[in-house]
Amino acid sequence: MMSDGALSQDEIDALLAGVDSSALSGGGAPAATMAAPSGSAFDTGALERFFSSTVGSLSSNLNTLTGAEVTLMPPQVSSTERDGLLTLLPDMVTVIAANYTSGFPGEHIFILGEDTAKAIAALMTKEEDIQLDDMAMSVIGEVVSQMVGTQITALTAETGNKSIAASSPTAANVPKATAALPAGNFAAMSYNLDLGDGIPHQMWEVLGTNVATDISSSLNGGAAQNAGGAMGGGQMPQNGMGMPGMGGMQGMGMQGMGMPGMGMGGMQMQGMSNMGQANVQPVQFPNLSQPRLGPHETGNIGLIMDVQMEMTVELGRTRKLIKEILGMGEGTIIELDKLAGEPVDILVNHKLIAKGEVVVIDENFGVRVTEIVSPMERINDMGYNY
Repeated sequence: MMSDGALSQDEIDALLAGVDSSALSGGGAPAATMAAPSGSAFDTGALERFFSSTVGSLSSNLNTLTGAEVTLMPPQVSSTERDGLLTLLPDMVTVIAANYTSGFPGEHIFILGEDTAKAIAALMTKEEDIQLDDMAMSVIGEVVSQMVGTQITALTAETGNKSIAASSPTAANVPKATAALPAGNFAAMSYNLDLGDGIPHQMWEVLGTNVATDISSSLNGGAAQNAGGAMGGGQMPQNGMGMPGMGGMQGMGMQGMGMPGMGMGGMQMQGMSNMGQANVQPVQFPNLSQPRLGPHETGNIGLIMDVQMEMTVELGRTRKLIKEILGMGEGTIIELDKLAGEPVDILVNHKLIAKGEVVVIDENFGVRVTEIVSPMERINDMGYNY
């Protein structure tokens, strides 16, 4: 039947939310396009060009972290508001806050659908039927942390702003209606994500309006003014006192320059060269003598006899990759760097003082001291060289 030209309720809702109404009849997920509210102060084109340039490095990082072929597609960047973005999100989302703390301070958020978050966590932990518990949230936070680090490196190189930093990501799985999003207009980047499972995934990255404005301004050449303008951080030219409005003094020699009208009687600037100079002399330090470590030299050690110190026994050590640590579970065996039967280390405040062997006292473990580390070895271990 031919349409009479009137819009259906679904089409009206889609238009209000900024969704392409043609997607409603396409049988798939709606396209990640959002309405652009009027008055946006940031340049979405500049943001799209920059963040698109980072997807290759981000994909490489994801491949390394997950051990799978992960591909991140260049994003579509839009200016939107809360209601427009919520229309595109699934009912349950994982929200990861990684706010910028300096450089371009403000709100910076990643959003994943619950299924996408589970798929990423499963790739990282090598577990099936994973639940979005604290461990999974920590894993997803680590993924986002690596992504943010890559973006900051690229943004620093692009803008020259070396003070960019972000807080450690914090992740939470929540209903989309309770997701904490920036107020007013903000920039939203929609990425398509291929995790190699044959399922289409999406990820959204959100920048608060101030962050988006500052970043796009710097990308468009505003970094010079932000870093101190054409004077290079406030340094004055050295030749001829080249100050604005004093072009007639350009190149004037400083020696013998008279300054009439200032009550200085034509005093030469050369005569002022010694004013304000400090009398600098080298400092002579006394030689440090080697401390005496005799067994009977206690001094005032009695004053600290009641001070408590932490004593620990170290069975051994090892080093693991982050992905190996996050993949540990019940039953995991960790191989240490000590051989069976080798003495254990006894440490006080993390400094080695003795070695010993493990014993059992009733139902408790204990350590029998078998060797005391010499005082000189202990001092060398603390970093002193005599």
